[in-house]
Amino acid sequence: MSQLPNVITVLRILLVFPTGWLLLETRYVEALVLMAVAGASDALDGWMARRFGWMSRFGAAMDPVADKLLVAATFIIFTVQGYIPVWVAAIVLGRDAVIMGGAGAYRLFFEPIEFAPTMISKANTATQIVTLLMLLLGLCGFGQLSELSIRIVDPWCFYLLAVLGVVSGLDYVRIWGRKAWRHGRARHSPGGDHVG
Repeated sequence: MSQLPNVITVLRILLVFPTGWLLLETRYVEALVLMAVAGASDALDGWMARRFGWMSRFGAAMDPVADKLLVAATFIIFTVQGYIPVWVAAIVLGRDAVIMGGAGAYRLFFEPIEFAPTMISKANTATQIVTLLMLLLGLCGFGQLSELSIRIVDPWCFYLLAVLGVVSGLDYVRIWGRKAWRHGRARHSPGGDHVG
């Protein structure tokens, strides 16, 4: 039972493929249902991990990966379809690419990374998901509800995404840059573990 949150996380990753296919086929109502299932499963596995102590390094690493895969796939598809401006997608995806590259370099040169998203990063991810769900809702043809969703997303959600993307990205660069600098100083100090 302790592995149940990890199983749910893996299933959420697998949901990326049918969700992406439905989006490409412009079957937005079905895609909205799958995204709602993915969101509910994210909340469920997180609750179980905290409630029963079923936490693991795999879950801590893969849970944000599952979210990012779905978000990235949806952003790319909506950008190709013309619903998201290229500049917004560039900020969102570029931020994640910089963070992933930095995390890989930090692990390579210093130590494994403890996954601990900052509050601004959580706000950024939440805004991404809400924006995508509202955009998807806007494309489902639900009358005034869809029209209102589109008016909120474009331009307000796009502007908020841009600001949060830049700020949270710079925040990560600051935090991990400082940690890398400290490790570098400690490693090359007279009493440090110098690697020549």
